[in-house]
Amino acid sequence: MDLPKNLAHLAPALDAARGARARAYAPYSGYRVGAALVTAKGGVYAGCNVENASFGATLCAERSAVAAMIAAGECDPVSCVLVTAGPRPALPCGICRQVLAEFAREVRFVLVAEDQAGRILRRSSARLSALLPHAFRLKQSARA
Repeated sequence: MDLPKNLAHLAPALDAARGARARAYAPYSGYRVGAALVTAKGGVYAGCNVENASFGATLCAERSAVAAMIAAGECDPVSCVLVTAGPRPALPCGICRQVLAEFAREVRFVLVAEDQAGRILRRSSARLSALLPHAFRLKQSARA
C-alpha cells in the first residue's frame, strides 16, 4: 500500500520519517518512531524518539522534529508524517500535541504503520485541532 495520489507530495517526508525511525534510540521500549514535519515553505524536518533511563527525559519523535524545524529557522508546520511499527498507526502523545499547537492549530498528521520490511500495513490521518480541541494558550503567545 503506497501513499495515495493526494498524499504523493508527502513522499519526501515519509522517506525522512522512515530514515529517522531507523536511527531512533529505543533500548527500553524497542518501539522506534520517526516523524517528519513539512512546513509552509516546503521544508522537511525529521526527528526520532530518544529514550532515557529516566523515562521523563525521553524525547518523542514529533518534538525532536519540532526542535530541528526551529533550529533551521522555520516555525510554520503544516503536515507531520509519523511512522511506527504495525499493525496500527500511532497517534502523537498529549505533550507532542501541545508542543505542535504552539506553532499551528491545523497540522495534518499522516499516520503510517509499517512491517519489518518497510511496507505500509495501514495508514490514517488526523488534524491537530481534532486531536487537541482545547489547546492551552497564553494570551501573550505570538504563535498560532
